[in-house]
Amino acid sequence: MTTKRRDFIAGCAAAAATAGFGFRASAQAKVPVLGLIFPPLNRGIPEEGLAMYGDRLKYVVTGLGVESMTPEGFNAVIDRIPAAAKKLADAGAEAIELTGTSLTFYQGEAYNQKLRQTVVDASGLPATTMSNGVIDGLKEVGAKRVAVATAYNDVVNERLRAFLIEHGLTPLVVTGMGIEAIGGVDSVTQNDLLEFAARVHATAPDADSLLLSCGGFRTLELLAPLEARIGVPAISSMPHGLWAGARLVGMNGAAPGYGTLLSRGA
Repeated sequence: MTTKRRDFIAGCAAAAATAGFGFRASAQAKVPVLGLIFPPLNRGIPEEGLAMYGDRLKYVVTGLGVESMTPEGFNAVIDRIPAAAKKLADAGAEAIELTGTSLTFYQGEAYNQKLRQTVVDASGLPATTMSNGVIDGLKEVGAKRVAVATAYNDVVNERLRAFLIEHGLTPLVVTGMGIEAIGGVDSVTQNDLLEFAARVHATAPDADSLLLSCGGFRTLELLAPLEARIGVPAISSMPHGLWAGARLVGMNGAAPGYGTLLSRGA
């Protein structure tokens, strides 16, 4: 649990050769292709995606170059989204997800949908956003009163609070780690995340669910133990963003063993 996210990368590299790209060796079965636009410039194939779906889903990825998880940092890259979407379409994507939870919720739901439509218009493909994924995930588990643990500063947390309220959810508490630099999430360990999320939920014991928000956090392996500890479903940015993307290309999104929602429909 104390392994840092970047420590997973080396271990997943070998898996990528057989899982992420193994579709070439199995020409008999067509593997869907999901395009991912990441906030960081050089984010690779998501390790969580390999763990969740193996060789059943292929990814093509590109990045925007976000440097800080702040409204100013997001504003600086918005104009790069159309070119990124077209790049993924040209690379063979069948659908595209604009990742970055805060990137897509920071100006509210109407703007989130505007960003999604920008991707559709530039690529000609179906599209979703990571914010759509976490909202859909919360609704799938029947969330109403949510405890929210984030990477963000207070300004971004207040934007998230307003976004959740727009979707009919009641955020009982929204607590962040105060991280602004996009690379700052790499210093947060798995144990840090587990303990932080559990503490946040403990401050709102009436919450019926927990949202762990930041696509840069590696949370997949934490979902089941976190749920066992706090007693309610947990929804998290990258795993449930990928769940939404998988469903967009025709999969059911199930990834058994990784918490309440991902274990459904297996």
